[in-house]
Amino acid sequence: MSEAFSFDAVVFERDGRRILDGLSDHIHAGVVTAIIGDSGAGKSTLLRLLNRLEEPTQGFISFHDDRIDSIDVHQLRRKVSLVGQRPVMLAQTVLGELRIADPEVTPDRAHELLARVALGEFELERKTLTLSGGEQQRLALARALTVEPEVLLLDEPTSSLDDSSATAVDQVIRDLAASGLTVVLVSHDLDRVQGVADFVLVLDHGRLVERGSPGQVRYLS
Repeated sequence: MSEAFSFDAVVFERDGRRILDGLSDHIHAGVVTAIIGDSGAGKSTLLRLLNRLEEPTQGFISFHDDRIDSIDVHQLRRKVSLVGQRPVMLAQTVLGELRIADPEVTPDRAHELLARVALGEFELERKTLTLSGGEQQRLALARALTVEPEVLLLDEPTSSLDDSSATAVDQVIRDLAASGLTVVLVSHDLDRVQGVADFVLVLDHGRLVERGSPGQVRYLS
């Protein structure tokens, strides 16, 4: 199995505090990897390092065979898209939201993107302010997909959703990974991690303490 990312002795410090402490490991391509651990373990920081919203204090990260600090940051972010915990709608309509990422998105292309996130029934002129939290989360996923990324980074994608909406997002994540996309997500919801992830990385005070399939990781037992 090929590697999407590899870490070489990665350290990240902020305000004198070491948030990641010598992380060396890798993330597989084409599967769903969940990063879990207690609050303050460094999970979201690691996610932000993967598309250079943060930079390591020491060590380096590679994307496939290239160090990510050698890749133009705009090119990297087209390949590695981050969707936050509470996505912000930036346009008034569904079509406008997709065109935030790519102004050339046609109506036909928009419908294709919406279908990929189980919103195929949406009218393109529907107002984004009328969408539920789960619908906004899936629209944010569709927006990220407009540039055909290789990797989706998801920070707590279901934490603010009701169970029905969260289940719909989980299915979208599984479908995207089945299509060949690499998905890396941070989550506190361990039951959902077991249902959606292929691999799990467990962080504790900035250090990797476990890795493996959901059935192998003691943190989930």
